[in-house]
Amino acid sequence: MRITSKGQVTIPQNVREQMGFLANTEVEFFVSGNKVFLQKAENDEGRGKDLIACMKGKATAALRTDRILAMTRE
Repeated sequence: MRITSKGQVTIPQNVREQMGFLANTEVEFFVSGNKVFLQKAENDEGRGKDLIACMKGKATAALRTDRILAMTRE
């Protein structure tokens, strides 16, 4: 693995999958001796919360779940 001129590296797919690093996952680095460690940021609440926050209050009509499901299947 090489560091690019911008200081970037690619985390191998198998490592991303094993660690649950999805796109936009917040991570943090820390140094111990001559080693650097990467972990999910403790304040990372995940993409789900961001999506819900973005969608909150956007509904324009009160629909029952069965009607919403019917609409998505049409």
